Amino acid sequence: MKGACISPGLAIVAALLLGGCAAAPPQPESMRDPSADFAAYSTYGWAPSPGVSGTDQPLLLLDQNIRRAIAAEMQRRGYAESADDPDLRMAYDTASADKVESNPVRVGIGVGSWGGSFGGSVNVSSPSVRNYREGTLVIHAIDVARNAEVWQGRVSGRITNGSLEPAAVTSAVQAAMRDFPAR
Repeated sequence: MKGACISPGLAIVAALLLGGCAAAPPQPESMRDPSADFAAYSTYGWAPSPGVSGTDQPLLLLDQNIRRAIAAEMQRRGYAESADDPDLRMAYDTASADKVESNPVRVGIGVGSWGGSFGGSVNVSSPSVRNYREGTLVIHAIDVARNAEVWQGRVSGRITNGSLEPAAVTSAVQAAMRDFPAR
């Protein structure tokens, strides 16, 4: 299973994703192993972060903010952190992709009257194409005893101006972990 590996370019993308999304909130997706007994899990730990070193402050800050937000969600759901022998190992990945948004030609026709006057109008908009970046945060829960992923949550959204603010990171993690089983 891949750990919390982040490339420097993806870290900036993830920071922007977590900083804010477009008008509609991102819709999270999750998958759960039907054979996993979440009632048997009570502790969690962390998968290694090979892409994060102590010399790259933006990556280190992003990693700390994501881990802090995941830890808060896990504790809120009744799991305790354990460095020695956890039941689950938590990991995350970030990714980004270029996307194209297309707005087609639109035609509007209006007719009306006011008093004795009658009028009408026609409006035609021109088509437009916009490029944008979409970022994705994926959180993994791995059963340590079986060495198998038992849950995955994912949230994607348009990358807009944003920052590494903990509140933005927390919001993205909460969305991704919306369906994580509570104890």
